[in-house]
Amino acid sequence: MIDCHQHLWPPAFVDTLRSRNSSPYMAADMLFLDGEKPYRIDPELHNVAARQTCELNENKELVLLSLSSPLGIEYLPLKDAQPIIDSWHACALELPAPFGLWISASVIEPDLEAVQSLLTDRRVAGLQVPATAMSHPNDLDKLGDLLQIVQASGKPVFVHPGPVVTNDRDDPPWWTPVVPYVGQQHAAWYAWHTAGRAQHPSLKICFAALAGLAPLHHERLVARGGTFSNIDPYVYYENSSYGTRAVDAMIRVVGVDAIVLGSDRPYAEPTDPGLGKAFTQALFTKNPRHLLKGVPR
Repeated sequence: MIDCHQHLWPPAFVDTLRSRNSSPYMAADMLFLDGEKPYRIDPELHNVAARQTCELNENKELVLLSLSSPLGIEYLPLKDAQPIIDSWHACALELPAPFGLWISASVIEPDLEAVQSLLTDRRVAGLQVPATAMSHPNDLDKLGDLLQIVQASGKPVFVHPGPVVTNDRDDPPWWTPVVPYVGQQHAAWYAWHTAGRAQHPSLKICFAALAGLAPLHHERLVARGGTFSNIDPYVYYENSSYGTRAVDAMIRVVGVDAIVLGSDRPYAEPTDPGLGKAFTQALFTKNPRHLLKGVPR
């Protein structure tokens, strides 16, 4: 079983956030972000030994960890962003099996040489990009050099929700992951569909949270003058926080082979949508292996 999307903050990475005094930073176990209420990070949820035992007990052959893009690290000035990104890479690369990682990069001033070097590491699945960095077709031009390097490596890009500014509103706790995150993924998928594929014809890309269910709107897209004529064999969708109905609906549009397991642990748990043994095998093992190592479907 391969889990394509989890979060785990090793102690040294937490110390990096604690060493800062501007967003994002931590004081004790409290995380502070601009425009959001302080949030407690439960250290037990990021206990490396406990998580390793959990993953091995679930027979995970690989668990891919990602830097939390909602922290906004990829948008900081390079002098501020790079030390945090470097800390994340160093910590994650030292983690034991079954952990691997998606690397991160500044989307303002990406260190292209560092990205190219890191992509050669066998523990690195590919590059994570915040959905907010590709929320419009024009944004793909800004990411062009970065995406070109990933395409040349043969590894995929993982599109993860990015920062959200709540302006201290009294939102319910579920609001951010259900409303802004989904909207970000939705927009990123349409931007990629409109401009990204033409610019990067062989880049594999995986959208978190079923791309905010964007492909399910293909009929409206066509009715309003857009195009959706075939399945893109280089695009994948991980299912974090979605279950049977959403996954079943996506299969009807993008096919069985495009859906991969992503749990978003510790914020959600890996689940089997219960669509039959063949699909379970595809979701948990076959499709993730194809995303990471395979040729186009």
